[in-house]
Amino acid sequence: MTRTATARGDVRLRGVTRTYGTGEAALTALDDVDLDLAPGELTVVLGPSGSGKTTLLNVIGGIESADSGCVRVAGQELTAHPPRELVGFRRERIGFVFQFFNLVPTLTARENVEVMIELTGRGDRRRVPELLDAVGLGDRADHFPAQLSGGQQQRVSLARSLSTDPDLLLADEPTGALDQTTGKAVLTLLQETNRQGRGVLMVTHNASIAAIAHRVVTMRDGRVHSVERNAAPAEAHSVGW
Repeated sequence: MTRTATARGDVRLRGVTRTYGTGEAALTALDDVDLDLAPGELTVVLGPSGSGKTTLLNVIGGIESADSGCVRVAGQELTAHPPRELVGFRRERIGFVFQFFNLVPTLTARENVEVMIELTGRGDRRRVPELLDAVGLGDRADHFPAQLSGGQQQRVSLARSLSTDPDLLLADEPTGALDQTTGKAVLTLLQETNRQGRGVLMVTHNASIAAIAHRVVTMRDGRVHSVERNAAPAEAHSVGW
């Protein structure tokens, strides 16, 4: 699949810091981070636990605010706005995919996607069957999460995140709870989503996944240790771990 839409979902960070706690108990999760991601890129962020990966994702997504520095995402300046003031930004610009799905257990797959449209006021409920078909779950629309495998639940989560047509999709360890075959299927969906012009930023411990990215960011101790461009990203189905 080739890109068929205008590229979107750019990121620009300058001097971004984020610290938890104070005094001797203070923990610096992000330490003077600079980062530029072009619109329409698939980016993988690598690093060990405690390196700042998830905090970086949360700051970019407007879930957390930076203590200092400049944050610009999808054309919006987030600097100096607390998370409660960024509800509209998250609703209109960002989609989230998490490791543990966060589906509502009493709602069917279809209803789990529809509820996002209802809560945000964005998207079209008539497209929900199309979205579920796109992630291979058209025949599971009326199944509850407990009736779905882990991979199927993750695909419902992906359909839900795409229901509002975000500029940037943020994925936190999206394959971490999946076996390799199912994980590769989810990565393929993320890659296809990116090829539609949407930015995708994925945090993972799995270095093998970096092969599918346009840009690979490595973090250590709250800092960006390296940024590498990949001129020829691999197809997700060819990656193994």
